[in-house]
Amino acid sequence: MRGAMQQEPLFSVRDLRVSFTRQGQSFEAVRGINLHVDHGEVLGIVGESGSGKSVGMLAALGLQPKTASVSGSAKFKGRELVGMPRSELRMLRGSRIAMIFQDPLSSLNPVMTVGAQIAETIRLHNAGVSKKAAMDRAAELLSLVAIPQPDRRIHQFPHEFSGGMRQRVMIAMAVANDPDLLIADEPTTALDVTVQAQIMDVLTDLRRRLNLGLILITHDLGVLAGHADRVAVVYSGEVVEQAGVDDLFERPAHPYTRGLIASIPNMAEEKERLFSIDGAPPPLGKLPGGCAFHPRCSQVQDICRHTPPPVFADGEHTAACHFATMPIGSAA
Repeated sequence: MRGAMQQEPLFSVRDLRVSFTRQGQSFEAVRGINLHVDHGEVLGIVGESGSGKSVGMLAALGLQPKTASVSGSAKFKGRELVGMPRSELRMLRGSRIAMIFQDPLSSLNPVMTVGAQIAETIRLHNAGVSKKAAMDRAAELLSLVAIPQPDRRIHQFPHEFSGGMRQRVMIAMAVANDPDLLIADEPTTALDVTVQAQIMDVLTDLRRRLNLGLILITHDLGVLAGHADRVAVVYSGEVVEQAGVDDLFERPAHPYTRGLIASIPNMAEEKERLFSIDGAPPPLGKLPGGCAFHPRCSQVQDICRHTPPPVFADGEHTAACHFATMPIGSAA
């Protein structure tokens, strides 16, 4: 575990909970998530759709809907974000903390040029910057994310860019004010494999050059294999396993993690059908007793149906499973 004398992480989440009220009933979408990311580090958060991975990060930044209730702690450079006044959060978002959302087309203003949108972000957080200086900076940022002819492209509209190029524009906008933390929510969704690789290369190159703390949220563990330093596996609103990326792939401890790894296509193997995890995640408000994964687990035992699993740990490799497969002891 992290030593008491170690430097405080850039961003840390402790026992974060997010619940929604519907028809007088409260449902927890995020159930006590714990994770952290340091300067220059890439943390991958992986899980199926509806697992709570995006909701948790949005709530940590104060972007939850009005129907949501948030508790726990989310600290950025030691400052508590949960409960922070919205005016202060707005000053942090877009300057020190930036986020890339899932769909770049719906996130960009269709009636403004991409250069004007990037320049607006720059001027909002930097008083005194002229329009010309902001547009010059916008062109530099497009060049930084490998968009050709940036001096011309800043005057074009989002519909004139391909999906991959729009995602690069979103990345340029996110890093416009040299943030310390960048959160990328499904940055490669709906892109073909070649463009996916290009986007991931852009993100990891920016992380190295700018010393960003980078959080990659995805449903595809394979995307993280060559890019993340550590991975948190989320299921039904909880982190069920967390480890360094190499350690996670070499000795996955939770059955859900092993299922995700097994479902990654392997070109070296000949199979008639790809592996898939049976069943589907439980809906909010209808979580099973005991371990939330037990209805889909091939190794389920009676204790799994009735008793929530403890968290076991081996250093920074943690797993919440009664029958974790690695030789680990009880977490502190």
